[in-house]
Amino acid sequence: MKLGAHVSTSGGIDTSIDRGVDIGCEAIQIFGSAPQRWSFKMPPEENMAAFKEKREGSGIDSVFFHCIYLINLGSPKTRNVKMGIKSLKNYMDLAHDIGADGIIFHPGSHMGRGYDAILKQTVESIIDVLEDSPEGPWLTIENTAGMGRHIGSKFEEIGQIIQTVGSPRVKVCLDTQHSFAAGYDFSTKEGLEAAMDEFDREIGLDRLAAVHANDSKQPLGSGVDRHENIGQGHIGVEGFENIMRHPAFRDVPFFLEVPGINRSGPDKENLDILKDIRSRLGIDP
Repeated sequence: MKLGAHVSTSGGIDTSIDRGVDIGCEAIQIFGSAPQRWSFKMPPEENMAAFKEKREGSGIDSVFFHCIYLINLGSPKTRNVKMGIKSLKNYMDLAHDIGADGIIFHPGSHMGRGYDAILKQTVESIIDVLEDSPEGPWLTIENTAGMGRHIGSKFEEIGQIIQTVGSPRVKVCLDTQHSFAAGYDFSTKEGLEAAMDEFDREIGLDRLAAVHANDSKQPLGSGVDRHENIGQGHIGVEGFENIMRHPAFRDVPFFLEVPGINRSGPDKENLDILKDIRSRLGIDP
């Protein structure tokens, strides 16, 4: 079980390794471009080479890219869908070139049309991305909190997309806060067991590739995407003990996306809380 965080690439993609090492990351998640913009530019070759060189011997085992927030495969606007597909292809190319495990993306919103109306469009978009991407990186769907009209707050919806696509390269990133907000009670052992049984039934535990480890500022079933520091939210330390104890998560990297003790983003303090839980449970790093 590798524990890490989302870290900045400010100053060059290779600087993310330095920042990860500084707070004790064993895995890192990074952006490949500005998350609120469509523009994309491949990092300079020297920065990518430096990234690979720094990663060697850094103790950072797993690397994922988080895609931009503008992607919406359920949009009724053809141009927006095409731009989302292009963005995903760019990220798959970058993940391949940098040696990352995969890319994580939000599937978007059905914009009031309903899930059934956007299923075919979403599936066709994902197939398009996979057919025009290099082998290697996983295309990883992140579950959503259920806010508004988001796609994928229910495990059943994600499972249907994956089954229809029919590719082993499509995986899932499970966000603990999003799950909790969507009504999956990760704060109790019983709730977690029920949630993961449903995940296995609807998606398959073999599809679980990454975890966004976030406590929840909002209560169970709120539908609101609001992350909190580990132990300071409604999931709590006990909830994360249950999560990390569950065998489904034993070989999956965890990435913090919390506000941080000083509100400056994921930090050593939050990472140390997860490491302490792992140590107390006797789980191998």
